[in-house]
Amino acid sequence: MLKKSKVTEETGTGQGPDEDNGKEVGIKKKSKVPGVMITQYIETLPEGKSHPDFTRKPIALTIQEGKFAFFKAIVTGDPTPNVTWSRNNGEVSDTSRYQSKYDPNSNEHTFEMPNVMPDQADTYKCSAINEFGQAIVTVVLNVIEVGFKKNKVQKPAAETMDGDFKTVLKRKSKIRPKSEQPERKDGEIDPKFWEILLSSDKKDYEKVCAEFGVTDFRWMLKKLNEMKKEREEEQAEFVKSISNLKPIQVNADGTASFELDMDLIEQSSSIFLYKDGEMIPYTKELGDKMKHSLKHTGKKYVFSMRDLLPEDAGLYQLDVEGVNMFSTDFKIPMVDFLVKLQEVTAVERQDAVFECVLSNPFSKILWFGKNLPLEQGDKYDIEVSEDKLIHRLVVKDCMVVDKGIYSACAGIKSCNAWLIVEADKDAQKGKKSARKTTRAGGSGVDLQKIAEEQQEKLQKQREEIKEQIKAVKETAAAAAQAESPPAPSKAKPAKAPDSGMDSSALDVKGTEPKITCGLSDIYALRGNPAELSVNMNVDCEGTWFKDGEQLNSGAGVSITKSGSCHKLTIPRCTDDNTGIYKFISGDLSTQGKVTVGDVPEFDPDDLHKFSKPVIVRVGQNAAFKMPFPPQESLVVSWFKDGTELKDGGGVKIGREPNHSRLLLRDCLRTDAGEIKIQLKNPFGAIEATSQLIVLDRPGPPQGPVETVETTSSIIEIKWNPPKDDGGSAVTNYIIERLQCGQCLWTKLGDVSSDRTTFRDRNVTHGKKYNYRIYAENPEGTSDSLETADSIMAGVMILAGPPGAPTVVSASKTCIKLSWTPPEDDRGVPIIGYQIEKRKKDTNLWVALNALHEPIEAVNYAVKDVTEGAEYEFRVSAINESGAGDASPPSAMVCAKNPNMRPCFKDPEDFIVIRAGNSARVKICYEAEPPPQITWLKDDEPLSPWIQIINTEGMSQLVIPSSKRSDSAIYTIKAKNSVGEASFDIEVRVTDEPKTPGPVVLEQTVHGKVEISWAPSPDEELDDRLHYMVSQHNSDTRVWKTVADRLFTNTYTVNNILPGIEYHFRIYAKNDMGLSDPSQSPTWGVNSNRVQVSSSGANSTDVCFERPPSILVPLKVHTPPKGYQVYMTCAVRGCPTPTVSWYLNDVCINSDSNYYITNSFGVCSIYILRVRPKDSGEYKVVAVNSFGKAECSTIVTVRD
Repeated sequence: MLKKSKVTEETGTGQGPDEDNGKEVGIKKKSKVPGVMITQYIETLPEGKSHPDFTRKPIALTIQEGKFAFFKAIVTGDPTPNVTWSRNNGEVSDTSRYQSKYDPNSNEHTFEMPNVMPDQADTYKCSAINEFGQAIVTVVLNVIEVGFKKNKVQKPAAETMDGDFKTVLKRKSKIRPKSEQPERKDGEIDPKFWEILLSSDKKDYEKVCAEFGVTDFRWMLKKLNEMKKEREEEQAEFVKSISNLKPIQVNADGTASFELDMDLIEQSSSIFLYKDGEMIPYTKELGDKMKHSLKHTGKKYVFSMRDLLPEDAGLYQLDVEGVNMFSTDFKIPMVDFLVKLQEVTAVERQDAVFECVLSNPFSKILWFGKNLPLEQGDKYDIEVSEDKLIHRLVVKDCMVVDKGIYSACAGIKSCNAWLIVEADKDAQKGKKSARKTTRAGGSGVDLQKIAEEQQEKLQKQREEIKEQIKAVKETAAAAAQAESPPAPSKAKPAKAPDSGMDSSALDVKGTEPKITCGLSDIYALRGNPAELSVNMNVDCEGTWFKDGEQLNSGAGVSITKSGSCHKLTIPRCTDDNTGIYKFISGDLSTQGKVTVGDVPEFDPDDLHKFSKPVIVRVGQNAAFKMPFPPQESLVVSWFKDGTELKDGGGVKIGREPNHSRLLLRDCLRTDAGEIKIQLKNPFGAIEATSQLIVLDRPGPPQGPVETVETTSSIIEIKWNPPKDDGGSAVTNYIIERLQCGQCLWTKLGDVSSDRTTFRDRNVTHGKKYNYRIYAENPEGTSDSLETADSIMAGVMILAGPPGAPTVVSASKTCIKLSWTPPEDDRGVPIIGYQIEKRKKDTNLWVALNALHEPIEAVNYAVKDVTEGAEYEFRVSAINESGAGDASPPSAMVCAKNPNMRPCFKDPEDFIVIRAGNSARVKICYEAEPPPQITWLKDDEPLSPWIQIINTEGMSQLVIPSSKRSDSAIYTIKAKNSVGEASFDIEVRVTDEPKTPGPVVLEQTVHGKVEISWAPSPDEELDDRLHYMVSQHNSDTRVWKTVADRLFTNTYTVNNILPGIEYHFRIYAKNDMGLSDPSQSPTWGVNSNRVQVSSSGANSTDVCFERPPSILVPLKVHTPPKGYQVYMTCAVRGCPTPTVSWYLNDVCINSDSNYYITNSFGVCSIYILRVRPKDSGEYKVVAVNSFGKAECSTIVTVRD
């Protein structure tokens, strides 16, 4: 039961009135940590000094009786404060129950309560005091009492004077601990059935009824509705609403949780958690330290449980002040993974497959991708075999974003593997590749075969269980009475210490009587004899007493006297013999306590279950549990291979009154061995042993690999077994081979574990091979043992020399060679050649290619040459044995180009340059020897300001600041001793044309208008200048080009319709672009309209002029770095406003990083790839003669 602390209104020291004069002392200060009360003694603190304060306050704790409770606090202040602990209703002076500690390294003050008891539940206070003030904080300790009974009322933590306190809240749920559950009558329904139904969805009613064997659904629904009504009335006293009930389930991180939305009427209401009717402790702050935790956010309550074990299965219930709010059944199936998920490497647009095999049939397991649950759908296929042992997850149409860790969860067991998605190298750039029909991944083993073997194993186990049940029933029927458990082994009688002295030796007359050897406390085994002995220095009489009552021989005890030795013997100890025994002789007396008890013992069934070995795989947790009867002064110890285990690190030891647990986390092979539990009390000790077997894949076979035999057709190798078999015997060895010069390992086969040799009969004479050997057991395959050197089949046979290389051609960058194959290959095929070069005046031959990169053809272009240097070359033939004899060297050859007539490479014959810019004409050529270059302008020598830059293979003509007068035909001439060549380039220097003159419109015939205009001033300077005509009418209201490339100053427009206004624009156009337009007068209805008098009435002109306004504002954008951004808004105004864009109040209209447009009032900005510096406030400002309008937005670039 939960002992709740009672908080009394108590004034902290230094905060109440002064005891002497009754005046208020101290100044109240506020701490940064909520709940801390600070009192400062003086108004102004000295420089560098401070009053006490808490940087970390103790946290409220709810803990089970018998556990280790502690509070921690960190205090600051100068001078260093004195920290004390106290409680509201009791003393903390008992050092066996309360211990205060201080760690100078972490500056932590700790208040510890080992083996906490229910009467320690209270409100505790921590005080920090120095000469300038004090700081006080309170913290509540709640204790869950073990052995809570249904009719037991919880006592208050402290009795108060008014006595108006309620007794502890009784649970209204019918679910009780197993020890308190009454025997159910035949046909009576388990109360657990109704609790689960009350919290289940309607779709789950049928499944719950089938589980509990309920078939009368109409009766069930009727009673369920009555119970729901009653439960809702009870819940309404404490909560406003309950919704979103999610039953308990295992998460991807290995924890289990259930959640609900609950609106409490009183936020201070107590919340309790039960498992199978027993209250379990949980924490709100120490989620990483306790098994059960609560996270509360708004109305959402999430209860989590970590370090899952099979014993965690059961019915979990959430109560508020004794009223059940939610019940969920946590079932943990006994299942494990026989074949785990394997890493999958897939190509884009390919399907990826994860497979696993379970040890027991399971209809549906949970799949997670990157810690998110996965469901059947367009992206994922979840497949289950008919026997429900093989489970598959298919990730369809893999993309790079699908890369990550995928996991499968069955019960509390899980396994995971990586999905690696590689880019499709065959896909065309900029285009999406086609969906692939192939699948990547899989386990790589025959899952169907493994599943069938497991089915047979399960069927065999079922038959064995049936036979065992049948045998037990037959034995029970034949036995008339169950045999009583064997009596414990007899122990030696317990005796009081004996002085070993002969009393007759001390029988001296006149000696004053003394007790030479008195009584002491002894422990006697129940059912065994015990003896108390007192020795005196003289022979005298004495009397025995037990608990103050005189004893005589015959009442279960025997009193004897032999000289000066007095003995009290208990033939058969029982609980009644426990007590204080006293021996009195005259004025002398001695006493001792006799305690009768038993040696700890185990239940035979539990002992048999514990003795079975625990088998786990590497990386898994190993759990041991041993029940035992509750006893006082019982010491429980765990040992591994004779060494005692301590709690901490990867070892977790749990101790409860009736059992103890040992958990070894992330087991390694070195953790395997004998596990022993020892129970010890003053009467003796008992031990139970078990074995921990940790399975892993074996170690690599031991080397080195020896060559037993090598011939032209056989290679035989030998190795040694692995040093570590991984906990299970090696089943076979796998042998792979790699031929020298290749990159693919080939599996040759496998041999049984009793053989450590292998004969490779598929070899080619003269070829070299590498081998590697793997050991395999049921847990997997070991690392490989590889041969140190290549092994050749037979002896080495080298090819003869090829013919001397012949020079085909030579240049300054390349020399081409050819040669003939060797006349004698000596029976071994030639796979290629190796070329070597030697520079003139040196003796060093340099290989141009490695032996494992042979040149397959009989010709080769040598590019590793230096211009002007002379070389000679030789060639060797390569076969499987290596490089043979070298050929005779070639003739000496010089690396230089042959004589060649000049020629120009892809020159441009027409170049346009804007006036004022520099002109650069580049011409590339080839010639040997280097030619003489000459430039001409219109067949005349060049002006002095024109520069000529000649480099090897290229000549440039540079005009620093070009003018229209530089337009001409430039000729380049190249001449050497072989010949000459020339080429003409037209260079036109121009500028954007000037606007044409005024436009005149004249109608010649109906439906046609002749447009004429004055020529542009640049027409005489540019013979390529022409004109373009654009038209706009009041019907379509868009500008369109009606004529282009006009070399005259007139144009006739057709299809001119009456009643429509027309406008025309004339542009001058050349190689640089368009001029500004020349506008025509309006043609149409407005220009020909007859003015109508107003007949004296006042007429009002309609004015369309207005200031700018924003019709559609900008929106907020948060693009990732490197993505494109497109922002737009709508602006109107008359006359058309001028629109400017600003970034952080800096105009960006002219910034080339932003593409800005304005189309009929729709203003847009486009950023191709945003950068972090593009973040900020973007503002659009529209201005005309009537006013200004603006709008802004924020753009945040994410990493």
